[in-house]
Amino acid sequence: MKSFFKRRKTAVRAKQSSGSEDLIPSSLSANLDTIRQKTGYSPDIIIRTLSIGHYKAAVVYTDGLIDSVPIQESLLEPLLKHEALPKPLPPDEALPIIARQSIALGSIQFTKKYEEAILAVVGGDAVLFMDGTSTAVITDVKGGERRSIQEASTQVSVRGPKEGFTESMATNIALIRRMIHNPNVWVETMKVGKQTKTDVAVMYINGLVSEEVLGEVRRRLKKINMDGVLESGYVEQLIEDETFTPFPTIINTERPDIVTANLLEGRVAIIVNGTPFVLLAPAVFVQFFQSAEDYYSRFDIATAIRMLRVLVFLISLIGPAVYIAATTFHQEMIPTGLLIIVAAQRDNVPFPAFVEALIMEITFEILREAGVRMPKAIGSTVSIVGALVIGQAAVQAGIVSPAMVIIVSITAITSFATPSYSIAMSARLLRFLFMGAAASFGFYGVALIFMAMIVHLCSLRSFGVPYMSPLAPFIAKNVGDTFIRLPLLFSKNRPRLFGHSNPTRSERGQEYDHSVPKGMVNKKTVEGETNET
Repeated sequence: MKSFFKRRKTAVRAKQSSGSEDLIPSSLSANLDTIRQKTGYSPDIIIRTLSIGHYKAAVVYTDGLIDSVPIQESLLEPLLKHEALPKPLPPDEALPIIARQSIALGSIQFTKKYEEAILAVVGGDAVLFMDGTSTAVITDVKGGERRSIQEASTQVSVRGPKEGFTESMATNIALIRRMIHNPNVWVETMKVGKQTKTDVAVMYINGLVSEEVLGEVRRRLKKINMDGVLESGYVEQLIEDETFTPFPTIINTERPDIVTANLLEGRVAIIVNGTPFVLLAPAVFVQFFQSAEDYYSRFDIATAIRMLRVLVFLISLIGPAVYIAATTFHQEMIPTGLLIIVAAQRDNVPFPAFVEALIMEITFEILREAGVRMPKAIGSTVSIVGALVIGQAAVQAGIVSPAMVIIVSITAITSFATPSYSIAMSARLLRFLFMGAAASFGFYGVALIFMAMIVHLCSLRSFGVPYMSPLAPFIAKNVGDTFIRLPLLFSKNRPRLFGHSNPTRSERGQEYDHSVPKGMVNKKTVEGETNET
């Protein structure tokens, strides 16, 4: 019994001592020794000791993560030139006065927690410690080498802003705020990853966002429990609704105008520090066939291009499968003249159409992956030349027919015409499933897999929002911006599933009348206005 109480007493003391270690020690020398030990005596952890009047202090920061100009001119120089206080004060009372009078930086923060101070040091902040007090001052001097703002590389803009996101979360937030001058644009930050402590920001427009969707985003982000989050793809995989699906349920983009447009519709943006790709939730299927340029051009042109993208997606999805089914099971559906030409080409090919298509598809996928991984100067050249040489050699060797080379080439080109890389990857994966079904059951197999895909799409959700909305369930007010785009004059409502708080874009009574009353403008009036000008 005595041993039990003895062990319990020892455990309580250990717990109390561990709790005290969470606080910053008041001894400056002990504090600096602990910092050196915790950081493994790393040479990039700079400890600058100095005297502030009668007090001993030290500034600790990480070389390479700070901007040398503000730390010299706004932190170290003012502290060294600080005049002694009129009367001596205890360090606990003197530190806040010194910080407010001498530190010429926009952001300072006081903390008593040792872990917060260490994380601030390795995160790019400078921390001021003073002897005799357990309080530290965290100053924002983040800087270092960063990539400048450039045009987005994966989403090229034909018409519209050319700016793209960078790896800096602060810069990305600023790019969005440049487009929305509204105090209702709110940002919530948190740290994700037990080891990396990656900064993640949740951005939305208060009053437009659905509180249910926002609450679900917060809940899923807080549940992330991993050692490290290195890119937004980690977050995307950890918070998506359905893991075992080839279709993306979260949008990723590196263009600020796309994020701005989605925020105005009531969506939530998730910005991860260290990556130029911002996540948008919730997502619906029709969004992956839309582009930012659709809203910068006329509605008829945008609608025609969207229809073309749907056709492109279908060709990249079932193009080879249709050829396999037609040549293997349904020759009667091919015109006689074309059937004779195809049969003559396949006369010397030793493989069935499915094996022939499989060989060519895998070859093109290898060439495409090689072109992506190789240096940009030769990557595209190798992929194009390799495809031409291998295709021509395969035809001459009698391994594949010329018609199959044409089908596979068209399929590869159409996969690049899809505006979203994520949905194009889905088509590339499902293409092989359709090919297998076509080789086994012909058009019946293609139809069966297609219906199963539609059922699967209708079963998906993105943060509680039906993936196929506004088509399934059908929402008449939102159909005007799906695979077609009505003129902006008729776009008065936000998507009903997103903007519950404020579903109206413009006032219902507002009319845009561009007609000119008869007789108002005549030659005399125009000449008079020209002379006055």
